[in-house]
Amino acid sequence: MGALAQLLPLVRSPRRDQDQSVLSAALQAFLDFGIKRTSMVEVARRGGLSLATLYRRFSSKSDLIQAVGLQQTREFIEGVDAAVQRQIDRDAGAEDQIVELFVAFLDGLRSNQLLDRLLDTEPEIVLPYLTTKGAPVIELGRDYLAEFVTRLQAEGKLPAYDPLPVAEMVARTALSLALTPQTVIPLDDDIAARKYARDHVAVSFRVGPRSGGGAGQ
Repeated sequence: MGALAQLLPLVRSPRRDQDQSVLSAALQAFLDFGIKRTSMVEVARRGGLSLATLYRRFSSKSDLIQAVGLQQTREFIEGVDAAVQRQIDRDAGAEDQIVELFVAFLDGLRSNQLLDRLLDTEPEIVLPYLTTKGAPVIELGRDYLAEFVTRLQAEGKLPAYDPLPVAEMVARTALSLALTPQTVIPLDDDIAARKYARDHVAVSFRVGPRSGGGAGQ
């Protein structure tokens, strides 16, 4: 999947337990003060560490910000994975799995306080990484969806085709929803979102007449 295809394995790599309290302290400080106004001194204080110890774990504020971003991404992917796994466990068809993946994405998007905070108060920090420097974000979404499609194809629930183009199209659409949530697409109502996904999203994956599940959850 190209030279960038290292982000999804990184996101799924085991957490470093010794860093969790520091990352939680940093996240809360970012939510309270914003990234620009949060100092390493404040993070060390909240994390119960000396400043020297914090710098031994994270050599710069930039490294700490990246670690918090990775942690947020990991939690997002874990949430989507859990929603998809529930469908796998009940041997749901492709359509139901796609619908629940779409709703899980929306739920993760709605509940991400840091993304909301940054887009509202410090867009200059986050927007470059979602637009002109957004290749890693698109790569992550594309590879996740391509993996999802490949599994369904192997199970005989989707026909054979190259999953990368549709995966990238959906990933780019998802990124657009994150950046501009003002839309006629029903983002805030899970029932309406499921109907939208069944009517408009599942067809992009070439769901056949008998590969989807029932009437939804």
